[in-house]
Amino acid sequence: MATDVDVLVIGGGLSGLATAHYLKERGKSVVVQEAAPVPGGVIGTRHHAGALIETGPNSTLDTTPLINALLDRLGIRDERHDASAVASTRYIVRGGRLVALPGSPGSFFTTPAFSLGSKLALMREPFVAAAPPDREESIAAFVRRRLGIEFLDYAIDPFVSGVYAGDPEEISVQAAFPRLHALEQKYGSLIKGQISGARERRANAEKAKNTAGSFSFHGGMQTLTDALAAAVRVETGVDVRRIARNADGTFAVEGMRDDAPFARTARAVVLCTPAYASADLVREVAPAAVPFLAAIDYAPIAIAASCYRRADIAHSLAGFGFLVPKKEHRRVLGSLFSSSMFDGRAPEGSALLTTFVGGKRQPELAGRPDDEISALVHAELAALVGAAAPPQWTEVSRWRQAIPQYTLGHLGRIAAIEKSETAVPGLFLRGSYRDGVSVGDRIKAAQAAAEVVLQTLG
Repeated sequence: MATDVDVLVIGGGLSGLATAHYLKERGKSVVVQEAAPVPGGVIGTRHHAGALIETGPNSTLDTTPLINALLDRLGIRDERHDASAVASTRYIVRGGRLVALPGSPGSFFTTPAFSLGSKLALMREPFVAAAPPDREESIAAFVRRRLGIEFLDYAIDPFVSGVYAGDPEEISVQAAFPRLHALEQKYGSLIKGQISGARERRANAEKAKNTAGSFSFHGGMQTLTDALAAAVRVETGVDVRRIARNADGTFAVEGMRDDAPFARTARAVVLCTPAYASADLVREVAPAAVPFLAAIDYAPIAIAASCYRRADIAHSLAGFGFLVPKKEHRRVLGSLFSSSMFDGRAPEGSALLTTFVGGKRQPELAGRPDDEISALVHAELAALVGAAAPPQWTEVSRWRQAIPQYTLGHLGRIAAIEKSETAVPGLFLRGSYRDGVSVGDRIKAAQAAAEVVLQTLG
């Protein structure tokens, strides 16, 4: 049967757009279908009262050479905006105040972020035996075993909240932090592995996430998804409702667009929708994958962009922002000093802070009305950075299902999903619920997905 396109990509977030771009570069006809009016997924940039607001990721880490290679091909390398020098300083909340995290091995021994006992205890890490390779651990159990409870409470717990908005007691170290697990298994020690692993990263031009620089774009993160969308064919406002497989192995995709039914045929279909949406779409073609997709949980997030008069904030704001450990019993997960990270993000004399609420720690807070979120965020910022007067304005964005949770058992779920894919040649299940949630992870995963699709199509 003749088909409309070689590949139909469903889901116009970063994963879908980048996958389509790589496929188009290799000569395949591709169409991206997106339900929202504008492609980009959780990446979005808005302008309000002279400020630039991100409704999703505020920046990304330069961890892989694939990022700049993609920016070069899209012609937006000059739009890249590296974070300011002060953004290398990151804070945690300890004892109700902001404490700078150590930025080098030498500063670790003088930092007040950790007690002398925990620093001395770190010396035992090279002598802690590795766990059996087939035993799955939560990141909390892994860190308690190797580094101790204080590092879990004041380093890993806030970090997990910052990346996944998740609970370290539930997040799988093998699934969410595979490099940590690999370092332990290969070198028997994180410290030994960090030293030796640095040589390997230099050899392949990749950088560890704890050392990679942050960047955005002069026009915000949406610059990236806009450029990708302009480089491929995207159909927006498309509500895909059914995927079926024809007798010859091609696919029929049906749904609604602008209140009218539509149908397309393709040699391959790449689903880059969230796991819960993919579960609904593959019930007919890959029913075995449905329970495993549906079992992947997502954390809710509310994002409050608050613009203050700079004179009303006591803290220097010289840094990237701060993260809040669960042990501190606060009502926010953390806040970014957006106007310190990147110039031009707020009007002269103003400071823009982007604060995150909810996650798996306090999911109910993410659903509060905008005015309640604005009030609780200001109360926390008043206590933590000395915001002496209310902000000039606050804009709240929310994602009911924001970040997939790589919880215990996640790799088993992904293995079952992959097995279901194998049974349906030409169907590919991709998205941020596998292979990492960061921008760099999604670009790497998109290139890998495109290669698999190309091999299948021949």
